[in-house]
Amino acid sequence: MQSPCVARCGLNEDDYCMGCYRHIDEIVGWGSATEERKAQIWAKLEQRKADMVDGENSAILSRAKWLEAEARIANTDNSST
Repeated sequence: MQSPCVARCGLNEDDYCMGCYRHIDEIVGWGSATEERKAQIWAKLEQRKADMVDGENSAILSRAKWLEAEARIANTDNSST
């Protein structure tokens, strides 16, 4: 399934990208997500976009934020096994 990325990355204060409206954890985990999970994410994006219409990018998607999200995902994956 194609990624919703529109190459306009910028996180708001809640770590949602104001380009594609995914949470950083959803962005980082996209490559390993199942098709079902990707469909679940896609299904949320239109409402998020409407909810965040007046939001601003407050931070770029930094390497540090990416690594934090990877660690959260790894911890979640490890606790479910």
